[in-house]
Amino acid sequence: MTGPGSTGAADAGPWASPWTPARYARNGDVEIAYDQLAGSEGEPLLLVMGLAVSRFWWPAGLGQAFADQGFAVARYDQRDAGQSTRMPDTGGSNPFAAVARKRGAYSAEDMTDDAIAVLDALGWKQAHIFGASLGGMIAQRIALRHPGRVLSVTSAMAMPSDVSGIGGGRYVRFGLLAKLARAKFPEGRDGDIQLSLMLARELASPGYPFDEEAARVWIERDADSGPRDTKAQSRQAGAPWHGPKLRELHKPVLVLHGDRDPILRVSAARATAKAIDGARLVILPGVGHDLPAPLWPAIAREVRRLADQARAPSA
Repeated sequence: MTGPGSTGAADAGPWASPWTPARYARNGDVEIAYDQLAGSEGEPLLLVMGLAVSRFWWPAGLGQAFADQGFAVARYDQRDAGQSTRMPDTGGSNPFAAVARKRGAYSAEDMTDDAIAVLDALGWKQAHIFGASLGGMIAQRIALRHPGRVLSVTSAMAMPSDVSGIGGGRYVRFGLLAKLARAKFPEGRDGDIQLSLMLARELASPGYPFDEEAARVWIERDADSGPRDTKAQSRQAGAPWHGPKLRELHKPVLVLHGDRDPILRVSAARATAKAIDGARLVILPGVGHDLPAPLWPAIAREVRRLADQARAPSA
């Protein structure tokens, strides 16, 4: 999961969306909702969001910063999130317990194949992949399972994809997660909005002002039940990975992490970068488990630099 920053669409009115209407890709019986940033053109860039939250958590302002750097931008809802297929209930509703189990409702390979289905629906033979939080792990795994479809990988605020079971606990800061688990909000849309606002505040970067008005605009427009759906969180978190090790990822890779992340320790980013030959690690001072609006142009430039590396002929 990641914080919203600003919608970037205030000049179009509080309820306007710069994203195209939802379309759907299919991976077997699973439908995956996706959309594109209207008017964005250039090299394909697919955005992968974090644990059980919808694609609406990607701020349009960040998407526009990518478009300004020459990318065609698309985003999608992973299975069990947003407008994509919700999978049958299996197991419990404790994501931590789900991680410790050997078997899940589906595999992490299935989740990577969902992304490929979106690329197929978009008509993109290859794409740059940018993933945040759990989406960062999925981005790593997309490149490992489908290397021919991936040009580069940006993994932000994520654990290394080699982590399995309770081994990931060494990277987690449990205080905020415990606080979120104790939070009580009413059922329904109003409760979903209140919980999403609380989550956005808690994930926000201490070194940057939190734009609550902007957050409220997109949260009220696109209310997301993901932050309270612990069963969906458990199914995603518990999806086992049987694929290659990170050392087999041979694409240009950028690893981003905030030094004030309240959920994941910086050691997670360091482990990811260390495992991948040639990966570039960028630690963002004052940044939490989000991508604050003042950094969007700089982040987009970093991704542009990575894409240029992917296009450069190998020595």
